[in-house]
Amino acid sequence: MDIRSTVRGRRSIRRFTTVPVPETLVREILDEARWAPSWGNTQPWEFYVLTGNALKTFKKTNGQKFDQGEPSFPDIPMATEWIATLKARYNGIGKSMLKALGIQRNDDERRHLQSRAIYEIFDAPCLIVGCIDRRHGSHEYAMFDLGLITQTLCLLAHDRGLGTCLLAGAVRYPPVLRGIVPNADHKLFAIGIALGFPEREAPINTFERERAPLGELVTWVKH
Repeated sequence: MDIRSTVRGRRSIRRFTTVPVPETLVREILDEARWAPSWGNTQPWEFYVLTGNALKTFKKTNGQKFDQGEPSFPDIPMATEWIATLKARYNGIGKSMLKALGIQRNDDERRHLQSRAIYEIFDAPCLIVGCIDRRHGSHEYAMFDLGLITQTLCLLAHDRGLGTCLLAGAVRYPPVLRGIVPNADHKLFAIGIALGFPEREAPINTFERERAPLGELVTWVKH
């Protein structure tokens, strides 16, 4: 794909096929993504790749935490309130997903199952967890760099015919991950990236998306 088609065509995938992603392909994508820019070429990002039994254990345990209503304490504080403009956009995507799935607003059971699917990473066959070292002097700026390589990774995956979904739900219970991955005592888990082959015709993967018009996002300043 050309870069414009890749950027416009990439979308969050919320239903995957059962086809496993070859390890060689994941390695190729990560190898290319590491050329993303970072402040002073510090490259503060680190990743864990979960597949197989490790991923099965994660999905089961993370889903159980959600079912039990256990309070989450993510390593990176997550927004709980937004200004009206952002709140409207957040509500809009929620409505679009429920409509695509045919879930009524008052259907609490199906809404719960859909939310639980987030914590089970939509049953994707691969989970990539992005993190930074807590010993870094500036976590906030390192997060900016982690965002850059994460976007690069998602675009490269899309170019290879794979789908991704960025999931805060994958890192809301850090002890779950620390019980599975090695050498994680000094890591701050920032984001989970579900990775797999998209179920292309699934309504949850095909509903029309929206973006704010340029006028809401850009202010030209001329003198």
